[in-house]
Amino acid sequence: MAELFGENIKSLNSLNWKIKPCDDNAVSAIALAEDIPEIVARLMVTRGITTSTAHDFLYATLKSNLPDPDILKDCKKAAEKVAAFIKAKKTIGIFGDYDVDGATSTSLLYLFFKDIGTNCLFHVPERSEGYGPNTPALDKLLEDGADLIITVDCGTSADEPLNRIGKKGIPVIVIDHHEPDPAHSPEVFALINPKRIDESITHPCRKMAAVGVAFMFIISLNRTLREMGFYENKPEPNLSKWLDIVALGTVCDVVDLNGVNRLLVKSGLKVLAKRTNIGLRALIDAAEIKTPPSVYHMGFVLGPRINAGGRIGSSELGVKLLTTTSEDEAKEIALEMCEMNAERQQMEAYILTEAIEQIERNPEPSPIAFAFGKSWHAGVIGIVAGRLKERYHLPSFVIGYDETDPELAHGSCRSIHGVDIGSTIMDALAHGIITKGGGHTMAAGFSLTIENIDKAKEFFTNHILSQINRQDTLLESTLELDGLLDIGALENGLIDKLSLLEPYGEGNPEPIFAIKNVNLFFLGIRGQGHIACNISSLSGKTVKGIAFRAADTLLGKSIMESRGEPFHIAGRLHANEWQGRKSVEFTIIDAIRA
Repeated sequence: MAELFGENIKSLNSLNWKIKPCDDNAVSAIALAEDIPEIVARLMVTRGITTSTAHDFLYATLKSNLPDPDILKDCKKAAEKVAAFIKAKKTIGIFGDYDVDGATSTSLLYLFFKDIGTNCLFHVPERSEGYGPNTPALDKLLEDGADLIITVDCGTSADEPLNRIGKKGIPVIVIDHHEPDPAHSPEVFALINPKRIDESITHPCRKMAAVGVAFMFIISLNRTLREMGFYENKPEPNLSKWLDIVALGTVCDVVDLNGVNRLLVKSGLKVLAKRTNIGLRALIDAAEIKTPPSVYHMGFVLGPRINAGGRIGSSELGVKLLTTTSEDEAKEIALEMCEMNAERQQMEAYILTEAIEQIERNPEPSPIAFAFGKSWHAGVIGIVAGRLKERYHLPSFVIGYDETDPELAHGSCRSIHGVDIGSTIMDALAHGIITKGGGHTMAAGFSLTIENIDKAKEFFTNHILSQINRQDTLLESTLELDGLLDIGALENGLIDKLSLLEPYGEGNPEPIFAIKNVNLFFLGIRGQGHIACNISSLSGKTVKGIAFRAADTLLGKSIMESRGEPFHIAGRLHANEWQGRKSVEFTIIDAIRA
């Protein structure tokens, strides 16, 4: 990059810029074979797409490319057991989790069972109950009549409460996607988890969210019921009508959006656009989404509102919204979620400010961002950890505690590419550093005693360092660019071409481009510290720009004070629609003084 931007450059966000290397021959081969623009082919190549996988990446369908669900260990066994209970008119109890993946997983199963006329109960724990199955809640499901228990998005390591239920003669089926802990493996009737120790690491379902695993299970269950003749006198449900829920949970759990996950989300977006789910329709309207919902809307508009219930309100609100058959109830819940989300945003801003001040008081370099505080709400610390990860480009850990439980603290963490934070948490649990924990590569949650907070910080630091050393790499703060663009190329036609790569997400990131030598003219502060500006080239071409949540950063302050000073900028292209007119907007994520 030195020859492009000058010697010894460092961006305003203290990042090194690096253009992704690319095989030009592979680009030409894919562009020719698939009849697509070279810029799209280039982006595919930098994402690891080859000539043999390009066609499926662009045109795969669920009908042709969805794996047989019974390749998941215990899936067929579980389907046969549940089918037998359904035929015997037994009651199914579902225990979910309080995040969006848990809410969508629970809702998916609940809607399926209700659709086929099966008695069904569900419980989603409040955050005060902690993550995963707990004995009082399971006992309540049994008291209310559950004959079989299914856990979703949890249960893989919940040996004590699930073994206790099993000893009562109640079949337990775990549908999950979290990393297993061999020391706490429950003795259940069936464990459907693509991350089981005895599953292949190349399993096509390995990177699924729990809702994706649950969808695979109901495909198998539906097929089993069909083979049993269950649908001889009643209509068989069309499972695709619930793909909007599957896509929502998949996006919000930040799993890899390639392979099967990409298929589920692409298909789910089409279902979501039809607005058939009463609750999602009400939430879309309450959130004032005027265009067909996108992955962005799922991850940053709908998901946070559903999560707000589990974070600062009632955890069951998400399932109630997604499963209601009442328009009035849906509107009421949707408005409540929007109000709670606004309250959550205020909490988040307060905790984030305190966490940043705490981290920046310590000038010593560290491979992690770590902060803790009194009265930091357990439902918000995960979002703050994500913000810290974005700010410092480091694995981030945030811990909160309060007087309601003076001995226990709750933590949440978010990771960066190349660092498996799920394994860090599981190792901390095995060493007794934390009392409870679970998660996956990019995100996890945990509990610990307050007296162990300093010990946890030391353990997390050393564990992350050991991962980095094993990979023989440095934890450098690098912004990877997909290429250079001229401001004259920022037109709707380019966005249309790039749309072939959608949906974007983890594993298939939205392209980031650099533009050289532009002038930035500050227009104002919008919303929650967003900086609006005009971006102009030397030739006079101008497009709108925005830098999200940048007002208190060096990037934002530099834009506000630039007065036409030249910059090299990096960011993403978005289509902006206003009063029926489309235009291109450039989201600035970093800049270098030219």
